Amino acid sequence: MMLERHHPAPTENREVIIRVRGVEVGFGEKTILKNLDLDVYRGEILGFVGASGQGKSVLTRAILGLVPKRAGTIEVLGQNLDELSPAEHRLMERHWGVLFQQGALFSALTVKQNVQVPMREHLDLSERLLDELAMLKIEMVGLKPDAADKLPSELSGGMIKRAALARALALDPDIVFLDEPTSGLDPIGAGDFDELIATLQRTLGLTVFMVTHDLDSLYTVCDRIAALGEGKILAEGPIEAMLASDHPWLRSYFHGKRARAAMAGGA
Repeated sequence: MMLERHHPAPTENREVIIRVRGVEVGFGEKTILKNLDLDVYRGEILGFVGASGQGKSVLTRAILGLVPKRAGTIEVLGQNLDELSPAEHRLMERHWGVLFQQGALFSALTVKQNVQVPMREHLDLSERLLDELAMLKIEMVGLKPDAADKLPSELSGGMIKRAALARALALDPDIVFLDEPTSGLDPIGAGDFDELIATLQRTLGLTVFMVTHDLDSLYTVCDRIAALGEGKILAEGPIEAMLASDHPWLRSYFHGKRARAAMAGGA
């Protein structure tokens, strides 16, 4: 099924909500990202794609401050993250939510308790209000109310993703980072999750930074795609720009058998 696409304004007229300039990240003697530049625009779903091991998740973690960078600047909402005090950085963290690969739910906490973790960290609310807000987020991602009291071990893969998304939305963020959100889901479950992301983006006005290798997601829900390779951005633009690129890896990725199947499925 082809999702109804929204059409953001041309990039030159839009606000840059994440600006990455000259970023270098490495571990030991190995450099993963080299002089990388990238803009993410307010209100778009950006698909971030690249071969395995190229550093897709590393950039996400560098933006979040979970991985140190060796050089470059990262600005979020117009603020240089390197210039923020610890207290200012905590305030900045309220503007983003994160769905880590495989969900990364706390195994000893129920779904409701997982959703409440960022609320308890950043907000001073009564238990009653915490419960009401958590149930609202759980309903928002399409989970039934009885899922609230289940442990992660009692959930299916798709339910885990939705519970993790509810936690990512707990603080009503401007930006949501999704790390391989459809990984491990069957095609129907992945399609349903893509549709959920597109619906939430439209209704909440989210900016979505989606690390993915899922060609169906790239074709159906992403407004723009940035392709990572050789430590930098190889190309960026709508799916049409990816299809028109002459770069060998992009041609292999976007014109291979799986890509043709994705195109046929969305037609």
